[in-house]
Amino acid sequence: MNQISLLADWQDAGGPAGRVLVRHGQSRTWLRCLLGAGGLGLFLSLGCVGAQAFDGTKTPADDPSPMQAFRNGTKAYKAGDLAGASQALEFAASKGHALAQWKLARMYSEGDGVPRDDKKAFDYYQAIVDAHGEDSPDTAQARFVSSAIVALGSYYVSGIPNEVKPNPRHATELFQYAATYFGDSDAQYNLGRIYLDGNTVQKRDAITAGRWLRLAADKGHRQAQAVLGHLLLSGSDMPRQGARGLMYLTLARDGANGERDQWIIDLYDDAFAKATSDEREMCLTYLAQFLKDHS
Repeated sequence: MNQISLLADWQDAGGPAGRVLVRHGQSRTWLRCLLGAGGLGLFLSLGCVGAQAFDGTKTPADDPSPMQAFRNGTKAYKAGDLAGASQALEFAASKGHALAQWKLARMYSEGDGVPRDDKKAFDYYQAIVDAHGEDSPDTAQARFVSSAIVALGSYYVSGIPNEVKPNPRHATELFQYAATYFGDSDAQYNLGRIYLDGNTVQKRDAITAGRWLRLAADKGHRQAQAVLGHLLLSGSDMPRQGARGLMYLTLARDGANGERDQWIIDLYDDAFAKATSDEREMCLTYLAQFLKDHS
């Protein structure tokens, strides 16, 4: 099931009864510090004052329902009417409908049915985080909130020309928040790469990188599986575990998707060709246990 279908099905089911805020430790205060005054100002500028919960509280009778507009937008999108979809989603998003904001952010970031506009995507992601970044990680919508946080982090890694300056420190903080509070595997993978590669604010630390990569890999994140498998096989940054490394690369190869994952296929082919017969045999044992533990 694709993401837009999942969104529509979740909305048709009614979603959670309402927005839930939690105060685990200092997560509420820390996120507010991450967002800063600029985040709230952006939220207001997008017309999201009093943003409604993910279940789409209805507006007065003389105003179209944002939830209905969202449903119309998802229906139009699935029917291939991208212009109609964007128009309906824009209305719902302007009323603070967070799932509409998330879908529009994806559309603008990919140029899917609308002209590509990374700043608009950034603004919609920011609005979601402003309104829902403190929501419970156990709610049905948590995956979309954490996705928005990771997307913001990715924008801060490289910046947006003439719009958003690169900010590696802030990017790392956002990934850290999504990785720990929401347990987001994309955030964990990004943290792993930051520690593995090093940057201007974080020195290289392959051992810490391996820990973050394993958290993501054990959740089925194929890129993390590939990078971790390569690290374990090479033994250059951590103790070599050839069979286990081949296991992770096998999992990654099984999930590889087309040309964009050709690098994973190449890593696997090279590793398999160099592996000993004992490593290949032990890999099968590890693989069977992994699939049993994560079924």
